[in-house]
Amino acid sequence: MEHMKLLLILTTVLLNTPSLTLSSDNDNDEVLVHEYYKDKCPLAEEIVRHNVEVAVFKDPRLAASLLRLHFHDCFVMGCDASVLLDSVEGMASEKEAGPNKDSLRGFEVIDKIKYLLEEECPLTVSCADILAIAARDAVLLRGGPRWEVLLGRKDSLESSFSGANLLIPAPNSSLEALINNFAQQGLDIRDLVALSGSHTIGRARCVSFRQRIYQEKQEYHYGYDRYNRYTSFRRILESVCPVTGRDNKFAPLDYETPKRFDNHYFINILQGNGLLGSDNVLISQDYDGKITEMVWNYASNEELFFKSFAKSMIKMGSINVLTGDEGQIRKNCRFVNA
Repeated sequence: MEHMKLLLILTTVLLNTPSLTLSSDNDNDEVLVHEYYKDKCPLAEEIVRHNVEVAVFKDPRLAASLLRLHFHDCFVMGCDASVLLDSVEGMASEKEAGPNKDSLRGFEVIDKIKYLLEEECPLTVSCADILAIAARDAVLLRGGPRWEVLLGRKDSLESSFSGANLLIPAPNSSLEALINNFAQQGLDIRDLVALSGSHTIGRARCVSFRQRIYQEKQEYHYGYDRYNRYTSFRRILESVCPVTGRDNKFAPLDYETPKRFDNHYFINILQGNGLLGSDNVLISQDYDGKITEMVWNYASNEELFFKSFAKSMIKMGSINVLTGDEGQIRKNCRFVNA
């Protein structure tokens, strides 16, 4: 009877605490748990949080960079820190793949956190868990939601250069390609729309959005340019990114509130002002209206977006995780243990 009372109390707490109610439908939840390091390394999450806070204070762009690291890791072989491995003889690093080369940032932040954790709790906290916690803390520091990160991942013994080239969504993807890409990871259209909202912070290189400016395709312009409704936004982009050259010139993914994690991304794409082609196709290629309805809901209700984003982040963070005897706890996130 006492056990039943305790279960009811815990259930009530979970249903009424925003940071705890958010859970994933992914089967891997059974092998990841909350407070995994409570006894093994009590200061683990605090060490990560403090160092992410310091890093983002010095360079606000790192918030988006750390979030992106987690995303690019999970979409290739699962959330196993394979993206952190450097190239060695016989294995090319995912860092050198097209979507990542000269684009991913934040590796030094992870290195520092790992060094401090090894000092505090040797061979205890995985690099994969560091990525998951750092992504959460980065979002929170920019004004976004907080969620309880499920922990207990192990680190992979290899990377996949080919997987990084094949599985990470391209900035000019069609909606069909995006849906299929997310489905390969066990993510549905609700996750696609919610996670696309991460483009509320961060920047993109000219080479990533040039096609969206100059290629006369309806999917890149929401189909309304014939009325010149969005000419001013395109002119801004043209001034940043000419037809040729300046490939590494940056533009913010969200021109209105580029440093704040909010729901303005969805307002932007409803106006046809998404920076990437893959942003605008959420509306222009949504022929049955389901995704458009979600976008409208998030554009008008930031709290709803935050809850959905947190839930999808937990779900994404559980993709093909290594646990138990699988993988290892790397001593240095850049290399497999000798």
